[in-house]
Amino acid sequence: MGLKLKNVLPMFVFLLLASTAKAQSAALDVTSEKYGGKPDSDITQALEKAWTDACASTAPSKIVVPKGTFKFVGTTFKGPCKAAIEFQLQGTLQAPVDGSQLPKDDTWIGFDNVDGLTLSGGGTFDGQGAQSWKNNDCNKNRQCKSKHINLRFHLLTNSKILDVTSKDSKNFHVNLLKCEKVEFNGFTVSAPKESMNTDGIHIGRSTGINITATTIGTGDDCISIGDGTKDLTVTNVTCGPGHGIAIGSLGRYPEEEPVSGINIKKCTLTDTTNGVRIKTWPASPKDSTASDIHFEDITMVNVGNPILIDQEYCPWNECKKGVPSKVKISNVSFKNIKGTCTDPVAVKLACSPGLPCENVELSDIDLKYTGDKGPITSVCSNVKPTITRVAQPLACATSAAAPASA
Repeated sequence: MGLKLKNVLPMFVFLLLASTAKAQSAALDVTSEKYGGKPDSDITQALEKAWTDACASTAPSKIVVPKGTFKFVGTTFKGPCKAAIEFQLQGTLQAPVDGSQLPKDDTWIGFDNVDGLTLSGGGTFDGQGAQSWKNNDCNKNRQCKSKHINLRFHLLTNSKILDVTSKDSKNFHVNLLKCEKVEFNGFTVSAPKESMNTDGIHIGRSTGINITATTIGTGDDCISIGDGTKDLTVTNVTCGPGHGIAIGSLGRYPEEEPVSGINIKKCTLTDTTNGVRIKTWPASPKDSTASDIHFEDITMVNVGNPILIDQEYCPWNECKKGVPSKVKISNVSFKNIKGTCTDPVAVKLACSPGLPCENVELSDIDLKYTGDKGPITSVCSNVKPTITRVAQPLACATSAAAPASA
């Protein structure tokens, strides 16, 4: 009897482990009989049911949207969940063209309070935003109504967005708020340059975000970094069309938090209106800081304003331009930035007269102007940068004011 038990026990353990592995790898296919999703039809309910099952599972689970095109009205997938979830989008999810059909005013797809999420599969989140861009007047109306963001991440932790595409969002493509330890790798943003207010990835009040091997083409900032962002790393990002990579705008609202620990390296910007910049509003309602910000190994190809600090950022002319910004900028470096620009002012450091910039470094700057509006030059005010291996025209040639793009 004892011998039989001895022989049976290993087999029992093997079957238990095999059963556990199967449970961990079980795929919740939204087109299965259980969920009933079908191509070219609305799979909102199917996806919501699959999420409910995945979120309740005590073992890691995988939601699969197979190849094909599926309609999706939109929802917010909420946690906390009992185990990690992989959301594998192999096909295309399409938002309604008419934004009024979406259940939330400002979000198409949201993930809220989730730990251990992975978005993967090589598929596309298609916001079908062209109609919304035509009705977007946010470039001139400060009180404009927000449109729908393709992917909104709130309280996301220990998560990855891998090899998926956000296409033609009605508003920002991605918005991260209060997130921690989130990685983007192989992510793509695709929208034409005329798509209004469609920032590629916007980050606010988040820590430990890593963006790498990502391609962003859109109608606004490729990456915009809002208040409260800390320990952000951006590497090997290709940007264009768009408005470049921006810290800010900062200093517009009274409850803003400091920005620090921003490292942007080995990126290429092509045909963008700006390159790498920091922008703050004048007449800030309270003191704030932006510090330890570093741009290094950046290639510019036909970029409007390659290097820019603008502490008089005032779109729509709805601010008190004569009142200095109260955002203190310090410990900033621009290193090994090379390429071509379409504006003769290749370097502009326009810091606040109330709080001059401190510890700003320019080194190994090599930019060529491709236009015919005069010689290449640079403008610096309220800052005394450390300058190393920078040709004289780019080394704070003048302190006079010069306009910058929005």
